[in-house]
Amino acid sequence: HPWTALWTVAGNISEDCMLLVLGRRVSLSFVKRVNPQDPVLFSKPILLNFRTNIFRVIHSSTVFASVTRSNYTDTMPERRPFVRLPTDVYPVNYGLSLKPDLIDFTFEGKLEAIVEVTLATNQIVMNCADIDIITASFVPEGAEEINATGFNYQNEDEKVTLSFPSALQKGSGTLKIDFVGELNDKMKGFYRSKYANPSGEIRYAAVTQFEATDARRAFPCWDEPAIKATFDISLIVPKDRVALSNMNVLDRKPYPEDDSLVEVKFATTPIMSTYLVAFVIGEYDFVEAQSSDGVTVRVYTPTGKAEQGKFALEVAVKTLPFYKDYFSVPYPLPKIDLIAIADFAAGAMENWGLVTYRETALLIDPRNSCSSSRQWVALVVGHELAHQWFGNLVTMEWWTHLWLNEGFASWIEYLCVDHCFPEYDIWTQFVSADYTRALDLDALDNSHPIEVNVGHPSEVDEIFDAISYSKGASVIRMLHNYIGDEDFRKGMHSYLLKFQHKNAATEDLWDCLEQASGKPIAQVMSSWTKQMGFPIIVVNQEQQGDDRILKISQKKFCASGPHEGEDCPNWMVPVSICTSEDPGCTKLKVLLDSPETTITINNVSPDQWVKINPGTVGFYRIQYSSAMLESLLPGVRDLTLLPVDRLGLQNDLFSLARAGMISTVEVLKLMEAFVNEPNYTVWSDLSCNLGVLSSLLSHTDYHEEIQEFIRDLFTPIGLKLGWECKQGEGHLDALLRGLVLGKLGKAGHKPTLEEARRRFKDHVEGKQILSADLRSPVSSLHKQADMQEEKNRIERVLGAISAPDLIQKVLTFALSEEVRPQDTVSVIGGVAGSSKHGRKAAWKFVKDNWEELHNRYQGGFLISRLIKLSVDGFAIDKMAAEVKSFFESHHAPAAERTVQQCCENILLNAAWLKRDADDIHQYLLQRKAPPV
Repeated sequence: HPWTALWTVAGNISEDCMLLVLGRRVSLSFVKRVNPQDPVLFSKPILLNFRTNIFRVIHSSTVFASVTRSNYTDTMPERRPFVRLPTDVYPVNYGLSLKPDLIDFTFEGKLEAIVEVTLATNQIVMNCADIDIITASFVPEGAEEINATGFNYQNEDEKVTLSFPSALQKGSGTLKIDFVGELNDKMKGFYRSKYANPSGEIRYAAVTQFEATDARRAFPCWDEPAIKATFDISLIVPKDRVALSNMNVLDRKPYPEDDSLVEVKFATTPIMSTYLVAFVIGEYDFVEAQSSDGVTVRVYTPTGKAEQGKFALEVAVKTLPFYKDYFSVPYPLPKIDLIAIADFAAGAMENWGLVTYRETALLIDPRNSCSSSRQWVALVVGHELAHQWFGNLVTMEWWTHLWLNEGFASWIEYLCVDHCFPEYDIWTQFVSADYTRALDLDALDNSHPIEVNVGHPSEVDEIFDAISYSKGASVIRMLHNYIGDEDFRKGMHSYLLKFQHKNAATEDLWDCLEQASGKPIAQVMSSWTKQMGFPIIVVNQEQQGDDRILKISQKKFCASGPHEGEDCPNWMVPVSICTSEDPGCTKLKVLLDSPETTITINNVSPDQWVKINPGTVGFYRIQYSSAMLESLLPGVRDLTLLPVDRLGLQNDLFSLARAGMISTVEVLKLMEAFVNEPNYTVWSDLSCNLGVLSSLLSHTDYHEEIQEFIRDLFTPIGLKLGWECKQGEGHLDALLRGLVLGKLGKAGHKPTLEEARRRFKDHVEGKQILSADLRSPVSSLHKQADMQEEKNRIERVLGAISAPDLIQKVLTFALSEEVRPQDTVSVIGGVAGSSKHGRKAAWKFVKDNWEELHNRYQGGFLISRLIKLSVDGFAIDKMAAEVKSFFESHHAPAAERTVQQCCENILLNAAWLKRDADDIHQYLLQRKAPPV
């Protein structure tokens, strides 16, 4: 913050004196009320802030503590080498009391931490950010209290050094700190979240989001995942508010100094990391149940919406016993709360015993929620509850191992949902949602290895990306398949037992899995986690009598074409092979640990096809010889190939076309073979790739021809499904109908557009309410929507408007009070993804409003998402230069890699267009030409 002279001491101090600290109003309720004539002004210290960046703390005992702020400059200083906290003092237990002010948006805190001094020292270094320490002292066990004489804040490193007049001796003691802070509006640390109560009155809740490094914004602490301690938390809150924390409430009693407040004391936590601590103060209803293993589960919802918590409650109650059984380790706390937070940057956060969610990731309205929302809630609940074991009970030693935490939870959430809802066919959806997304990102030169050495806290946010989550999940799925379920579970059980309440690194899990399976896990997996990218497996075959001889080789796959060069990395690739005799059964498994090999498959007749990577489990692309590919195509048309393999085949070819290894026309021909396709996920992936192609060709004058191709491909399935759901249809039919009608509408299919308009009119007039699954293809009723899911649905589709003046209105609306801060990104993204004009308008809007947007999301992953959505669709070389130049003069440190990836994508799009545009145009014209 620019330092300004905030306050000067006048002769008389009025009764309601306010103090400005760092530009914030902080209620001085800690100041003893005194007679202004009293020579001793205050019984506790006060802060005086001068432009010199030097504070003086005036203490009634005339002790002066000098408080300095180092490293504050108006320009970004060069990044210095990052140093972790010293280990000479570490916490054993945090006694923490917090008193938030929901009117002034400030909070007061008292910390009494039991610490162990391992080496005599006259200073204690802790993490601290946006907090002002009022007093600090240390009480050695059985000795006199020692007051700190100086607080040196290193803002850049988010640390504070407390100096003491004499050395603190080895042994136990209590560190006492009184401090004040701000309930910020940045959706991180201890922050305020805006909501309307049932009568429409605007109010604020006080909530937390500490991962990765923001516990230090709520209280001074050792904010590193390996420095674990227990926590005794008390919250002093208005008596009509709900107060929650990680543990169950022990005591709730009136607060002696103010009868409108209560003090809520929570049970002592197990030993845990700071990033998993949480507290929430607000107005909520809840639904409750017991899991079969006796854990109390509650889902907290906005007031008056308790029934919208029932679906998540049902999922959570099924999920806890599933994980207990899978890991053979019980859930370690007496309760778990799942709570919907109005303003929330991530999807959800796995705080131990108090999991926080975006409203759309937790609340389901039985009448108004669509099938995809139910599925999303089930996956997110499954993901966060998996972390209660994998992440919370056993925690990564440092952020370098974040991928293991997130990759594992992103894999097992699907296992859990498959157990709870087998009708979702969720593993096929995994391939479309996670696996192919990770392959696309990891083919870029600006990707990164799964394991990234993380130093400075500002680097952590950047690795919360599709590599950590989706590639992480994909390689764990491949590993699980390679080991087999029984040995995998055995290894997981021994890992959790060995490291419970401790910290672990990636290698520790490999050791446990290696012991359980007898396979070279560490060797195999380090080739996937320590180097970026993945291989393309090139396959040729020849028939020798009754045997099929396969020649397979590997080289690094790059989005710009195959990796050519001497230093080509190699992977240890588990390769599975099946044949048309039994497409669902693996006939042979090999571990490809060299650049090439030859494999003989016995008893395969010449008319049988051979398929590599059945189930699309191995994390690689495949390039078949043209004869092998030709033999697989009938399996797409007659559906003898499994859905997941039909999807994988098409997705591989699409990415080979984008990389210039085959012509895009080959892919268009393959896509036409999907005309009989019944599977939702296969259509979803086709739709996504056609969307990429449509966006690419919007830069040409024959965009209409690709739209026509899309209409021709999707019309038969659209006619078959119709608008009304039929008896006996399930979850996947509902998803498919929404997808197909939306795609037809976007491609300008007249009958679909006319029917959508008619149904929308009836919906608005209340004649015939649209089913929730059909609202995305049609809607726009933002103000009346009471459900956040409905608002988000509308916000995402608003960008589809084509009139330039209305596009501008939508963009302005994105930054208005009507749209929650975390949802602004998807509104702007909706505009950018809708049309050529929308893309230009959205990018201009982001540039024009950069300061406000960056300030709103600074440092968080939402800024990366905003950049990606705004610019990824461009396909002209000079746009890459413009984007690069803009971010050189408008720093976004947390999104550096995203900017590089976007520029690379723009250049790849431009090269693709130059290379294939004419051939695509010719093909699209030919297919409509009358036969000669």
